[in-house]
Amino acid sequence: MPTNVYFDLGTTSEQRLYENLIIEQLRAFGHDVYYLPRKLVNEDTLFGEDRLSSFNDAYIIEMYLDNVEGFEGQKEMMTRFGLDMQDEATWVVSKRRFEQLISTDQNLIVSSRPNEGDLIYFPLAKKLFEISFVDHDDPFYQIQNLPVFKMRCRTFEYSSERLDTGVTAIDNIETNESLDALQYQFVLETGTDSGTNYLLTEDGDFIVQEDYNVDTIDTSADNTFFETQGDSILDFSEVNPFGEVT
Repeated sequence: MPTNVYFDLGTTSEQRLYENLIIEQLRAFGHDVYYLPRKLVNEDTLFGEDRLSSFNDAYIIEMYLDNVEGFEGQKEMMTRFGLDMQDEATWVVSKRRFEQLISTDQNLIVSSRPNEGDLIYFPLAKKLFEISFVDHDDPFYQIQNLPVFKMRCRTFEYSSERLDTGVTAIDNIETNESLDALQYQFVLETGTDSGTNYLLTEDGDFIVQEDYNVDTIDTSADNTFFETQGDSILDFSEVNPFGEVT
């Protein structure tokens, strides 16, 4: 038996009104954030990743932070690799506003919705979040439509991605965190291609060192300490350092 024709669960005008109210609430209680689509440079189809991906665009858009009492996740944790920041957040964006401002970007893998792997920069907290999951059906068909996207995000772990968005606060993350020696290369008369030209100082030293001391790059590194302590230990208890012959 079909549903009752005299009861309509959602007309076009009601859906439009409902969506307008949501956009108004997002603008009233949300935050202005930057959405950064991920550009695939050299995708590895076997592992489903792109270690050379870049972010060349930043779109400002209003979003609502669903975590009203603070970020979720395991917060700051001290691990054997140092201080690990594991903040998580849920962002809500209007589907209509996303289509108006962002969906035309050519770098979007799926243009109809936010993509996993894209970034959200929150200026108030000065944090970059990476989208890990996009929930497109919450709230679930209240008046026969889906007006918002809910994006589950976690703190972005920078790993030498290119950040050329034109927003100084975002691009400085690459400047401050990148360990790529090519970030400091100089353009000579012959260009930047491979050759035998070197740029030296008056005493013959290279402008950019071929190697570096980890302790000067990472202030929390203990490499020198452990190497010094290890050199002072001599263990003569083992007859064969490669194991006993069986």
